[in-house]
Amino acid sequence: MSELAAGDLFIVSSPSGGGKTTLISRLLTHRGGDLHFSVSHTTRSLRSGEQDGREYHFVSAKDFREMIGRDEFLEWAEVHGNLYGTARKEVLPRLRAGQDVILDIDVQGVRQVKQKYPASIAIFILPPSAEELGRRLRARGLDDEAQIEKRLANAAREIGEVSLYDYAIINEDLDRALGGLDAIVTASRLRPGRLQEQVARIRKQFV
Repeated sequence: MSELAAGDLFIVSSPSGGGKTTLISRLLTHRGGDLHFSVSHTTRSLRSGEQDGREYHFVSAKDFREMIGRDEFLEWAEVHGNLYGTARKEVLPRLRAGQDVILDIDVQGVRQVKQKYPASIAIFILPPSAEELGRRLRARGLDDEAQIEKRLANAAREIGEVSLYDYAIINEDLDRALGGLDAIVTASRLRPGRLQEQVARIRKQFV
């Protein structure tokens, strides 16, 4: 990033079925609007209960490729045969305005964002076990067995990249996992760099 961003950029990843979508949704509700969720673009089909512009911006592969050509993405990747990407306009203006932004992206995207924004805060959500992840994937009822096996194989690869991340949360109990995610956001806002104005005001009183 060429200029200093006033807001923090949080990145959350997990294997498919690891619970990141649920955790991010609950975090946003818990924090009462002081975090902005960056809605990604995708070429995958809209699922039952989803709404364009809320879970994702659903676009055609042609439109997505044209956005790549115009360098409109902060990061993009192909995941499970579909394209996913984070539009720059979803993130950069908000960071510059001092807002904190949270991304739900794949490991491939994290590598790209970390290269451009080393100060971004990356959090990986792990399932408690391979068996439990398989149970969750089957309980969702979204995939056939072959697709589930593919997702489990991808999960093994993704978990092998956990060292890329600044924090790891094991999602065995949803409330505890949410507490951990919330604590990371809170801690980032207690760094002296985020409290410059307040610290300067207090220091003046001691001069």
